[in-house]
Amino acid sequence: MSQPKAIAFIDASNLFYGGEKSLGWKIDYQKLIKYLMRKYGVGIAYYFGGIDIYRYPYDYLSNDTVPLAELEAYLGDKLHEGRNRLATDALSQLEGYLKRVRFYLRLEEFGYKLFIKPVKRYRKPGGGVEFKANCDVDMAFHLMKEKRSYDRAVVLSGDGDFLPVLKHLKSVGKEVILLARGPRAAREIKQFAGSQFKDFVRLEKELRYTNQKDGHARYPSNV
Repeated sequence: MSQPKAIAFIDASNLFYGGEKSLGWKIDYQKLIKYLMRKYGVGIAYYFGGIDIYRYPYDYLSNDTVPLAELEAYLGDKLHEGRNRLATDALSQLEGYLKRVRFYLRLEEFGYKLFIKPVKRYRKPGGGVEFKANCDVDMAFHLMKEKRSYDRAVVLSGDGDFLPVLKHLKSVGKEVILLARGPRAAREIKQFAGSQFKDFVRLEKELRYTNQKDGHARYPSNV
């Protein structure tokens, strides 16, 4: 019997805040995509995340994702220009943005298909600034858009907002598998998935990033 066509859908924010932070160890993204391919027959892994573009002129109407190679060149130029005129904190911030871009470019090398949104800033009522790059709608859109392309959806998120889409997919005969951190996943998501819910805590041996000289990049942890 042939393996069902499978696509993985990765909610980067939920994977970090609902996963790595509570796991106590970092996920190796090269190991992750290989695991998804081997274990679930995943042919492509969609990764939804955000990035601060530092005034890069991004056109929302023409682009579905931030053009990372262009952003890398843009940030590199800004960093070079600012070496002698920007404060240390500003330079450090720019370096962090550039490191994030290079992390995403590395994910592309590993085989992920990226959908990256610019981070937006919002003023809080009580003061301060909140940063958001909510990708839930984008991921839900692609879960539905691609549903004729897969028999199995492997969803890496414990966010309960996905429940209506996942219920629909199951009702039309799609197999839905969820990977998330058990204590941080929504109760209704775990109830929906039942035995098809897999807790990341059980995958440490398979997925843990180790700081060995194996050619892997040290990934930023807040992506």
